[in-house]
Amino acid sequence: MALAREITTVGVVGLGTMGAGITEVFARNGLRVVAVEADAEGVARGRGHLEHSTDRAVRRGKLNEGEQRALLERISYSTSLSDLADVDFVVEAVPERTELKAKVFAELDKVCRPDAILASNTSSLSVTEIGVHTGRPGKVVGMHFFNPAPVLKLVEVVRTVVTEPDVVEDVVALAERLGKVPVVIGDRAGFIANALLFGYLNHAVRMYETHYATREDLDAAMRLGCGYPMGPLQLLDLIGLDTAYEILDTMYHQSRNRLHAPAPLLKQMITAGLLGRKTGRGFYTYDAPDSPTVVPDVHTPSDADESAPTPRQVQRVGVVGTGTMATGIVEVFAKAGYDVVVRARSDEKASAALGTVRRSLEKAVVKGKLDEAARDAALGRIQTTLRFDDLADCDLVVEAVAEELAVKKAVFETLDEVCKPGAVLATTTSSLPVIECAAATSRPGDVIGLHFFNPAPVMKLIEVVDTIATAPEASATAKAVCTSLGKHPVSCGDRAGFIVNALLFPYLNDAVRMLEAHYASAEDIDNAMKVGCGLPMGPFELLDVVGLDVSLAIQRTLYLEFREAGFAPAPLLEHLVTAGRLGRKTGKGFRDYT
Repeated sequence: MALAREITTVGVVGLGTMGAGITEVFARNGLRVVAVEADAEGVARGRGHLEHSTDRAVRRGKLNEGEQRALLERISYSTSLSDLADVDFVVEAVPERTELKAKVFAELDKVCRPDAILASNTSSLSVTEIGVHTGRPGKVVGMHFFNPAPVLKLVEVVRTVVTEPDVVEDVVALAERLGKVPVVIGDRAGFIANALLFGYLNHAVRMYETHYATREDLDAAMRLGCGYPMGPLQLLDLIGLDTAYEILDTMYHQSRNRLHAPAPLLKQMITAGLLGRKTGRGFYTYDAPDSPTVVPDVHTPSDADESAPTPRQVQRVGVVGTGTMATGIVEVFAKAGYDVVVRARSDEKASAALGTVRRSLEKAVVKGKLDEAARDAALGRIQTTLRFDDLADCDLVVEAVAEELAVKKAVFETLDEVCKPGAVLATTTSSLPVIECAAATSRPGDVIGLHFFNPAPVMKLIEVVDTIATAPEASATAKAVCTSLGKHPVSCGDRAGFIVNALLFPYLNDAVRMLEAHYASAEDIDNAMKVGCGLPMGPFELLDVVGLDVSLAIQRTLYLEFREAGFAPAPLLEHLVTAGRLGRKTGKGFRDYT
């Protein structure tokens, strides 16, 4: 019989947020738990965590009072590791310091039965280094739960080069018994989820540190543009800036990857005691320590800024292009009450674009999201033309042609000739320099980036990209128009990737490098990010949807702009594109599709 099936009593060392959560998970699943803290105060705090968490579960109908009582009765508390002498399995969840964990493991080795498995919940430290402080390194393993442990399903099971295979099997079986999704990986800093997550979080801090975008815009961009459950700075406040710094520092010392070197701002904030939610202040200010409620502070943007420029009036909008993005943008403007002129290259393209908009509006009617009168009114506001001259009286013109700089510049040269003075000229580019389009005109102050996300009728985010030449009135006009469309505008400067792609694609590239190194399978990496971090798609699923050729082009653009070694496209991505494996659109990418 496998050892995992014989585990009836477990020990948990450390009753902070993670330790208390792990204790709850074990007790919920019928295991007896001996929970150990350093002193009576720690025990009281841990007991409080458990009572508060299970009370909340009762209020939400996830537990009844009888189940809560039985759960809490399965837990005994102690301030002595010697009380773990008879347990089958121990999880250590003390703070992320190697010397502290090593000391705990050395003590556990003395008091626990020789066949007991010793696991560390470390999120970034070397399990091998911890295990060598025992006389049983073959029975030492990483068991990394995610916060909050009672809710999140992922468990990273970390094997060292000396961990016995049956120990790994036992821990995997235990994780499954707890209703978790285990992924088995080797012992390297950050494992899967943190190795991918913290590079992204660190990059977001650097963006904020350099005043590239506000904290609100950075967070909104990733929530609305990528469907992430939290923005990066909100997530850092939840994790704790001190914890994040320790993880990044550990990763950097192992990887020597500059992208893992903690942003200097993190150290400054930690020194000032701004650790995130747990202290009531981090990137945001909270109404109390440990509260999730954000309150306004000196950095909160104000709507009543009297010095803000007055937006120009916009009633008539031109759209240049007839592709997927262009037709989506036409639909958005027409539904919002704007008169729209669509410039196409041929009658066939004009007719096809109008047909696409009509079908999309029809679908909205069928789904009950639009009534027939609104559909007809929107269609009545759209006119098509083959002549640029018909854009002459538009207040705003949005260019949505192919992502080729020469083509876009030619469009802007023509718009400069035909459009009236004061018209705002916008490009929907997702990766090309907006200033190049502006430089093709005699009115660079009126040129701005309006990066809609696909599908434009559905996605709420628009990146409003100012160049160094953009006039404040043009920027104010663009933001006001976005708001009138029911969209969420975020402001950023004119550099490769803007906010979303600059944060998203290096993370995707890191995932490809992880797969390339045979550290974990594409399936395990995808599972780790979806289950462990709550992302809507894993990195390889997303790459296959976006298209590997598109992803490679964006990654190359980022590398050329920033000259950051970590941004260089992973060779595996280059090879797959060369082989014609471009993702779902060709039926083969990181996975095969039928």
